[in-house]
Amino acid sequence: MSQQSDFERFKNLSFEDFKKLATEDSLSKYQKIGFPDSYRKDKEDAIFLDIVHKLNIEPDKDNEQGILLDIGPGCSELPFMILNLCQKANLKALLVDSQEMLDHLPSEKYIEKYPGYFPDDVPALVNEYQNKVKYIIGYSIFHYVFYNTCIFKFLDVAVSLLKPGGKLLIGDIPNISKRKRFFSTETGIAYHKAFTNTDTLPEVKHLQPEPTHIDDGVLMGIIQRYRGFGFEAYLLPQPDTLPMYNRREDLLIQKI
Repeated sequence: MSQQSDFERFKNLSFEDFKKLATEDSLSKYQKIGFPDSYRKDKEDAIFLDIVHKLNIEPDKDNEQGILLDIGPGCSELPFMILNLCQKANLKALLVDSQEMLDHLPSEKYIEKYPGYFPDDVPALVNEYQNKVKYIIGYSIFHYVFYNTCIFKFLDVAVSLLKPGGKLLIGDIPNISKRKRFFSTETGIAYHKAFTNTDTLPEVKHLQPEPTHIDDGVLMGIIQRYRGFGFEAYLLPQPDTLPMYNRREDLLIQKI
């Protein structure tokens, strides 16, 4: 499968689409989570280190078992790295994804699996872990939430699970405004030409609605909303070691 056909196949996927991808043996582990191999192969170590840095994941100082929730972990190397860290840091790991994805991940005493779509399909988790979770990760999933459902329902429930000091990292958010800024520069044009190995210009559509895309307005509105609720909220840049750092960014929400 070519990279271009990967892009077309993996555009605007739904939860049901991901369930099907998880069972297709012909796909690589990266394609199963909606990425061309070139965007994730040999890059997940850097992604993992960035997640750990931004969440400051560490063992609990009072030696009590903390809780980490991973929403939509998928089945590439990244969730295995996160689970290995949970074991070392004495963290209970809660995993929410389709059963088809979860079947690819290990089953251990410190891991609880919740098959289904967050938050609608996992009321038991939501009821059990109100105000108890130290770390929440939702990586490379938010644009699918935006396209398919209500982002504020998703975020409102997620932040309700945080304990005081707990952090929610919504990582790898494609921001169409950031993309337009980048590809409107000489640096961005040169990047596009080198990446595509052509002399074509990147397609940039200014001053028109793009209703299926997250933009600056969406992200700034989220920050304002949750700061208004009494949380700290920030947009964070990605390091240039990550595959799409020049057109994606991360959102961090912390319960005070």
